[in-house]
Amino acid sequence: MIFKQFYLPCLAHASYVIGDEETRTAAVVDPQRDTDQYVEFAAENALTIKHVFLTHLHADFVAGHLELRDRVGAAICLGAAAKAAYAFSAFRDGDVLELGRVRLKVLETPGHTPESISIVVYDLNASDSRPYALLTGDTLFIGDVGRPDLRAALGWSASQLGGMLFDSLHTKLLALPDQSLVYPAHGAGSLCGKAISKETVSTLGEQRRSNYALQPMSKEAFIQLVTADQPEAPAYFNYDAVLNSQERLTLDQALAREMNPLTLDRVLELQAQGAQILDTRDPGEFASAHLAGSINIGLGGQYATWAGTVLDRTHPIVIVAAPGRENEAAIRLGRIGFDHVAGYLTDGMHSLESRPDLTVTTERFSAPFAADLLNSPRHPLAIDVRAPRERDQKFIAGSLGIPLNHLVEHAEQLPKDRPLLVYCAGGYRSSIAASLLQRLGFCRVSEIAGGIAAWEAAKLPIQTAQPLS
Repeated sequence: MIFKQFYLPCLAHASYVIGDEETRTAAVVDPQRDTDQYVEFAAENALTIKHVFLTHLHADFVAGHLELRDRVGAAICLGAAAKAAYAFSAFRDGDVLELGRVRLKVLETPGHTPESISIVVYDLNASDSRPYALLTGDTLFIGDVGRPDLRAALGWSASQLGGMLFDSLHTKLLALPDQSLVYPAHGAGSLCGKAISKETVSTLGEQRRSNYALQPMSKEAFIQLVTADQPEAPAYFNYDAVLNSQERLTLDQALAREMNPLTLDRVLELQAQGAQILDTRDPGEFASAHLAGSINIGLGGQYATWAGTVLDRTHPIVIVAAPGRENEAAIRLGRIGFDHVAGYLTDGMHSLESRPDLTVTTERFSAPFAADLLNSPRHPLAIDVRAPRERDQKFIAGSLGIPLNHLVEHAEQLPKDRPLLVYCAGGYRSSIAASLLQRLGFCRVSEIAGGIAAWEAAKLPIQTAQPLS
């Protein structure tokens, strides 16, 4: 058996190729939308990709099932409860796909979604009764289980799915041997769970011992546990879940339409018509000079997740990138189905060298200097754009907490006659926030360079618990 995990840190997403050395056939499970790596791996190992499985209709990314279907002729395989606009093979509980000496057995494991499946992998040269691995999709993570609250828009309550998840875990997955390797579809940083480990593989026995959600408890207690304190899901999650069930353009088709070099004059025309200017450079570069009205989401962080959170799907996107990185910026937008890119600014910021009147800067203050400002008589208003859980642990005294994903909707409450000083954990989100505020007409916006991490490193005072109201 040939078994390979591919891991995409930006989306904390794991996908898999499973192949048989005898028949040289392979299946891909939960692929990302840009599929070169699977095709290249198959070619290197003389494999033909015959099947592509989705363990469920993913919400946090657009999968590459249509791409592999069109590119290599792979048959799409979904759980029997799935509904999709394209042709697929429906796998019911216990159905088996044989790839020579490799066996894939499907278990229907609803809970994260109604159509979720898990795949039990057998290497028949080793054993036809003891599984080699268990591909759990988003049903079971390392250290966590899949959240059951993402299908409310489709009529499924978190309690309904939570009960199904409990049954799937206890009657299907936990019935398998402890030595079975557990390979999930996501790792730490994914919003598909609340306590996912940074590890990308474990054993079922280790999860039985250490996973908080697998400890002995009633179904009612489990439902209460897994539905509480889940992170807020971005608005694009429902969009992606629906898109994964539809026939759509492949990524190559979308990129062929999108990758248009645009002159500065054309970019300005599009901006005047409502296009979003997305500057994908690092926060420091963006702060030193950027096109007025542009939004900074750097390629160096969770670019796709934040693009899906703060950008509008109804207005075109124009990319500003370091020369040579425009395609990467568009591909990573395509991974979440944001195919409404109008083009990119030719030569990036070099196009603006003769037009300094079009550029603005963002001041980034060191933590000690920011502390002095906050202690001055006419001090700025400090805005903490981290998530509520982060702020509950520690924050800068006197700061106002507005999570980045709610900043625009609460911006009207902020004073325009007072300087604003934005901070986050390390500087990535504060740059996004500052650019959004500048775009909304706040003129005196600055950041704490390095965020609260730099503040702590400078041994400046931190409030460690929210005061009682």
